[in-house]
Amino acid sequence: MPLKPITPTPAAWDEFVRAQPNAHLLQLSAWGGLKSAFGWAAERVALADGSGKIRAGAQVLYKAFPGKLFYLAYVPMGGYVSDDSEWPVLWSAVRAAALRRRATFIKWEPGLFLGDDQPPQPEAMGFRLSPQTVQPPRTVAIDIRDDEQVILARMNQGTRRKIRQSQKAGIRYVEASAADAVRFAALMQQTGERNGFGVHGANYYRMAHALFTPRDAALVLAEHEGDLLAGVFVASVDGGEGRQAYYLYGASSDLKRDLMASYGVQWAAIQWARARGCAWYDLWGIPDEEEATLEEQFQARDDGLWGVYGFKRGWGGQVVRGLGAWDKPIITPFYALYRWMLSRQK
Repeated sequence: MPLKPITPTPAAWDEFVRAQPNAHLLQLSAWGGLKSAFGWAAERVALADGSGKIRAGAQVLYKAFPGKLFYLAYVPMGGYVSDDSEWPVLWSAVRAAALRRRATFIKWEPGLFLGDDQPPQPEAMGFRLSPQTVQPPRTVAIDIRDDEQVILARMNQGTRRKIRQSQKAGIRYVEASAADAVRFAALMQQTGERNGFGVHGANYYRMAHALFTPRDAALVLAEHEGDLLAGVFVASVDGGEGRQAYYLYGASSDLKRDLMASYGVQWAAIQWARARGCAWYDLWGIPDEEEATLEEQFQARDDGLWGVYGFKRGWGGQVVRGLGAWDKPIITPFYALYRWMLSRQK
């Protein structure tokens, strides 16, 4: 029986996403709500069988490029099908939806596939590899299925020592309240200014906290004698066997850096993921280079994600790469112009 497009309620959509082995926060309806409050538009493209059950779907985020010359239809960390034969009809439906929104092209980032997860094949679906990503394609993934001591033993000696140092320092690790989300936002601002990267405003982090905690995320804070020293926003859709947790946002203070709170709070976030039954902890983003290049250059570079690689490499994880970003042109002449403009930026 052919699948038919439907407009799902947020609850029906989320039930569909949560049932997927590779369910991701960026495909939940609440993520669409968050991004819609900050310059994007969201649409959930769903296909159902005759009983009304969703069998295939993707949450699509739309945004105009500066100058509104190009319009992007972006599918992050999804979508999903019940059977591989349903991919063509899903992308046909996404293309039709994107065309109604005047999108120039579809950008698809299928995400990271670990363990037994089977990745889709974008090229076989008419996508071409994109030179421009939204999410960092390469990361460090920590296997957290083993005993704590085994996980610690995989780390380098310096990371283990700093975790233990943070545990002896009298730091308190807590899951943040709504009021604490504003304090975390201020800490993010301080971190961004110190390390030279952009951050969201306080309302963004406050809304993310309200939408995703406690079911799908936690904001873990490190406090010492009234001072907020570090924080980590960690997420995993429902947790469970084989699921991934991922470190989305992190911040640290200039105060009391000798207490190593950024190590202790990351370890507390890993403990949160372990308690939910997650198999993997994704440190979410390192430079997109082969491991030999990373090891050769990380001590000499601090631009972009190089500044965090030195921290992330010590946690005993694997350097892995997701499928990256893939484009499917909709308005071909404008897409060709977009690619030409990207080539001129190199």
